[in-house]
Amino acid sequence: MAETFTERVRNLIKNIPPGRVATYGLIAAMAGNPRAARQVVWVLHSSSEKYDLPWHRVINSKGKISLSPGDGFELQKKLLTHEGIEFTGDNQVNLSKFLWNP
Repeated sequence: MAETFTERVRNLIKNIPPGRVATYGLIAAMAGNPRAARQVVWVLHSSSEKYDLPWHRVINSKGKISLSPGDGFELQKKLLTHEGIEFTGDNQVNLSKFLWNP
């Protein structure tokens, strides 16, 4: 039986190594639908806890955390920083340095 898009997304996210990030769009494209970045957001929202996904390693295409301050931003930044991810003064990750490229 073929893997569904959601299963491919979950498997990709599980494979992002510590110290690396991926973007919603990159995960969508690698899962077979480059226009489904919002679906990746939904998969993370609905599956992260159940499947123990490293949700914090997925950020937006600008290299920024999409969660708002007070709504998960601080936790995500803390988890990424703990893995060695560096942020600029405007809370941006250098994607050329930290983007996961399997």
